[in-house]
Parts: sequence; structure tokens; C-alpha cells
Amino acid sequence: MLICGLKLTHDGSVAIVDDGRLVCSIEMEKRSNNLRHSGIEDASVIADALAIEGIGLDAIDAFVVDGWGGFNAEALAIQPRLEIGAEHNTLAVRDEAVEHFLPVAQYCERQVGGDILAGKQFDGLRIGGRSFPYRSYLHVAGHVLGAYCSSPFAAGGKSSYVLVWDGGMFPHLYLVDPAAGRVESLGPLFLFIGNIYTIFSQHFGPFKVAGAFAKDDLSVAGKVMAYIALGRVNRDWFEDFEDIYQRHYDAPMGFANVFARAFKERLGRSQFPDEDVLCSFHHYLGELLVKKLAKKIERTGHRSDNLCIAGGCALNIKWNQTIRAAGIVDAVFVPPFPNDSGSAIGMACTLMFSETADRSLDWSVYSGPKVAISDPLPGWSLRRCSPAECGRLLHDTGEPVVFLSGRAELGPRALGSRSILAPAVNARMKDLLNRVKQRESYRPVSPICLEDRATDIFYPGSPDPYMLFDHRVTEQWQARTPAICHLDGTARLQTISRYDEVEVVEALNGYSAASGIPLLCNTSANRKGCGFFPDASSAMAWGGSNYVWCNGYLFERQDKVALPELQ
Repeated sequence: MLICGLKLTHDGSVAIVDDGRLVCSIEMEKRSNNLRHSGIEDASVIADALAIEGIGLDAIDAFVVDGWGGFNAEALAIQPRLEIGAEHNTLAVRDEAVEHFLPVAQYCERQVGGDILAGKQFDGLRIGGRSFPYRSYLHVAGHVLGAYCSSPFAAGGKSSYVLVWDGGMFPHLYLVDPAAGRVESLGPLFLFIGNIYTIFSQHFGPFKVAGAFAKDDLSVAGKVMAYIALGRVNRDWFEDFEDIYQRHYDAPMGFANVFARAFKERLGRSQFPDEDVLCSFHHYLGELLVKKLAKKIERTGHRSDNLCIAGGCALNIKWNQTIRAAGIVDAVFVPPFPNDSGSAIGMACTLMFSETADRSLDWSVYSGPKVAISDPLPGWSLRRCSPAECGRLLHDTGEPVVFLSGRAELGPRALGSRSILAPAVNARMKDLLNRVKQRESYRPVSPICLEDRATDIFYPGSPDPYMLFDHRVTEQWQARTPAICHLDGTARLQTISRYDEVEVVEALNGYSAASGIPLLCNTSANRKGCGFFPDASSAMAWGGSNYVWCNGYLFERQDKVALPELQ
């Protein structure tokens, strides 16, 4: 069965699953240097994405569209037969410059115990002037099944809890039973919608917005997670957070701003560093998450030893590590696409789980768009260069290299296919990378490390191929590789086996052989506010590095730009 999963709203993507195997997932932000979180506004990109993979529209057995929230009055006026109401919502989509409205499933179930596998059948998905039938499932179903089906638990035929905490929903626990083909809703852990983290943060520090009302901002959460390393936890405030929650909770979608204003009123004229407030709130939420998760699993009879974590909040590496370290279950898995970047994959997995015998997805994290071929721009030279030679170049020059290889990674983390690699031995390398990427000085730079050496350098140093858990850097290696150390002595580690058949491994092996150091700095290769570079031309035009490596070739700037941080 050839399934095309579609996410049309922010973090738009097109995913193709063929008889349980992920062919590709094309995220819109990774095409043509598009803006981060780009959606699918014109259906022509669906046909384009399929055509690049050699797949015609008629070859698709089933299209499946991600569910979403919101009532669209304009849609009702134009297409009154949509019968908008309790059954579904609508999305506006263009095809050949003509706007139409698609009915889709809702964001999440309306009551505990609802069947998230109950999809809806619709007609009228217009692509290239043609109309196709399609299915739609709840948005949350994509998070649940995308995480579960890509997990090692599914591959082993084992059950698993799935914790989903997304921007527009409470943290909710599910149990997936592959033998029965069933997903059981176990209810919310507590009544904080996921976007409270970003909205609360926009009342303090460098994230503060004008006025008393902040909106959800997808770019804020990662910055806050870095910024809190400047602060200290004040546990006296935990009681205030809990009391405000109990006293003021009424409407979930407006509560985050009410909560933040109420806390500011309690602070009154007292002067406290904003970084302490944000650090304390972060730790309060993380500890609440662990406590309520443990209680929920205990109350349901501890029916699985496994846990998947999904939704936008699963990008919080510190919460992920706190959950894993708590020992509530034996094994924890977070997919590399836990946020909406994986929703198209999740939709395809939901249909696959519901309507076929397949429970596990055969997939690779390197299943994004292929890197495009480029000629050197004026002022740049070109020569053949193996990945291992690129590793030695990193050691010899001490400079960063834009490293582009094969297919892009899935999800928001650069994992060695659309990366900027750099030696970590110079403490000022982090300053350089933050400058050329136009990022705040407190932002960390992540390490990519050979898996068999990780426990020598990090704690716990367990295999983490998708850069989604927090690790502490040992004192010895903080001194040897200062550029990958965050302000609190931690790092967002990516481990990779030296035997994996991806070119970044050869580069890392080459660097390790030349330097004796089994890790490099690894940050995403992109313009500020945009997705990964789709080709070497984009990286050369960006101009943040003197070297761009792409699919066996090295592009080198003829008149090198001085890098003052490294002098």
C-alpha cells in the first residue's frame, strides 16, 4: 500500500510510506531555503515532491491529511456543504491559484477514552486540477503513531506508552498495543497546555513582548532552554506556581498569559533576575511532568515497560533526560521528528496501523530531500575531496566546514547531513558559530561524537543518535573540548557509530585519526530563520565559512575571510 501523508499547516511536509517502508519525508522548510516552519499553501508542491521521487499521483493508494483545530467561517460561507461543527474542521488550500477548503479531523479527542484511530473519509483534495479522496485523523494520532511505529518497541512487537505534549494540548498518555491493533487513551497528566512554556517566557528576560498578551512563538522554546543556564532555581516559587494554577485556571487557551501576569503580581516590586524566574519555571514543569507521569502509570497498572515521547515539548532535551533518569520505565524513545515536522509521517503511520497488518515503520533518519548539484560560485574553487580528507582539513585549518551530504535529516536537528562541523578545542569556536549564524551568545553548540567513546566524555553518554537528550560533560573533556560545553556544563549530544554508512562518520573518523579527539561541533547549516541549505550554492552565497563540502567535493573560497575569534 502506497500512502502519502500530508501536513498542510506550519511545519508542512509530504511523507511517502510504501508497504511499511518510509520512502521519504519532504519538509517544506528544507526546500529552496524556505522559512522555518513553512506550511503547504499551494498543493502543487505535493505533486512536485512526488515527481522528484518518481511517483505519479495515480500511484498513490491513499492520501491522508493531518487533523487541525479552528473554525473557518469563510469556508462555511463559500462551501456550505462542509457542515462544519463537532465532526471536523477546515483548512484553506490553493491549487492552480484557486483557493478551496478541506474538511479535516480535529486536533485531539474531545473526551478521555476517545478512539484516535477513528479516521474520517473525505473527497476533494485538489492537486494539479484533479480531485482525490483522502482520509484524515486527529492531529494527536499522528504524534502517537509516528513516535510508536518508528520506535524499537514497535520493531520488536512490544507495547509502549506514548506521552504526547504538544503546543495546543495537555500532556496526555496513551498505550499502544500492537497485538490488538489498539491505542488506549489514558487521559491527561495535568492541565497545562504545551505552549505555556513559550507564552510564560515572553513575559520575562530577552523574550519579553510589549503589552500583557503574548502569543505562541515556535522559535522561543529552544532559546529559553538555553537561556535558563544563566539562572538558578528558586524552589520557593514552586508553591506560587502551584497555587496560581489551582486558583486561576479556567480557559486553557488563555491561561498561559493569566498565569504569567499573576506570578508577576506576586513578585511585586521585588527584584529577581528574569533568568532565575525562567529557570525555576522550567524545573517546576519538568518535575511536575515526572511526578504526574509516574503516578499515571502506577494507577493504570504499569502495563508496559516502554515509553515514547512526542509533541513539540519532546524537543525539550532536559525534560527528556529527567524522564529517562527517573526510571519510571525501562526504556525511553524520542523520534527525531517529535514535533509537527513528523506529522505527515505520523499520518501515514496512523493509516498503516489502522488499515494494514504493519505495526512498525522501516525508516532512516536520512530520508529528507536530496542535496542538489551545484557549480562553484565566482570566487570559489572546486576539487574532489573524500569525507575523511574533509576530517583532516577540519584538524589542519581549525575552521568550520559546511557539510552537505545525500538526503537531509528528518526533523529540526542537523545530524551530519546538513551540518556545520568544526573542531571543539578552541573555546571561541562557539562564539564564532553563534556570530556567523546570528544567534545569541548564550546559545550552545552541540557535539557529534563516536558512539563507542561517548561514555568516556559524557554522562550518561548512552547512545543518542537524534540529539534529544541532555548529557553532562566530564571535567577533563570540558577543558579539552570547551566549544561543545553549555554554560551549565551539559551538551545536547548526538552519538554516531563509526561503522554507520553515512559520510559524516568518515569525516569524524578522519578528524579523530588526525587529532585524537572523537567529536566535533555540529550545528545546523542554514540561514537565520530558514531551513537547511538545499545545495552548496546556498552555503557559498551565505558566506559564513571558507569551506563547503558536498557529496565528495570541496568548495573553497579563494580569498579567505578572516575569522577573528580563532586568531
